Amino acid sequence: MKRDVELIVLNHTKFGENSIVLHTLSREYGRRSFLLRVGKKTGMALFLPLNILEATVVENPKASLWTAHGFSSRYPLAGIRSNLYKNSMTLFMSEVLWRTIKEGASEDGLYDWCMRSILTLDALDNDFSNFHVRFLLELAVALGFSPSMDDLRPFVQEHAALAQRLLNADLTESLLIPMNGQQRNALCEEIIRYLEFHTESAINVRSLAVLRELFAS
Repeated sequence: MKRDVELIVLNHTKFGENSIVLHTLSREYGRRSFLLRVGKKTGMALFLPLNILEATVVENPKASLWTAHGFSSRYPLAGIRSNLYKNSMTLFMSEVLWRTIKEGASEDGLYDWCMRSILTLDALDNDFSNFHVRFLLELAVALGFSPSMDDLRPFVQEHAALAQRLLNADLTESLLIPMNGQQRNALCEEIIRYLEFHTESAINVRSLAVLRELFAS
């Protein structure tokens, strides 16, 4: 059975000489990986992290790894791809999603929240340095944890006041909360530990080091 779906790219891994396994998030399948044939003419930029694509999925109940083809971009994301800082944020955000959401897992509303987050980052012209911190808190809500300050305090400790402000603020207000690079990085590490505790799994996010360098001040 074939189905046309919209997918968010989380990651891809090489599989043999002429194939990749594309790890995605969708409304229909939650997190699911697909086997794709690629060649020298394949535009690999199409599969950058957090790209939103349309594709035809070939469902095969007998196979653990389905195939997909006919990929095209749903949104250009020019505001992200032309900005080093935003592009680095998408590497971090996609890695967090990839390492947090298990294969086959599907939370109601998770895809639509994720898509809105990507399009919001794409549209922001300035004042987006706190976006990835806000994203982590919203992810906790999207996964069903609904963090309260009492729940977060053991993890954020000396940054409890900042975490409280983030929890109480709407998106626009949260992006304007004064934070330096050290505070952002610390909060990210602490909220990831919170996510690890609630998902009962290790989330080793390597791309956080890139953001640490970019947002050092």
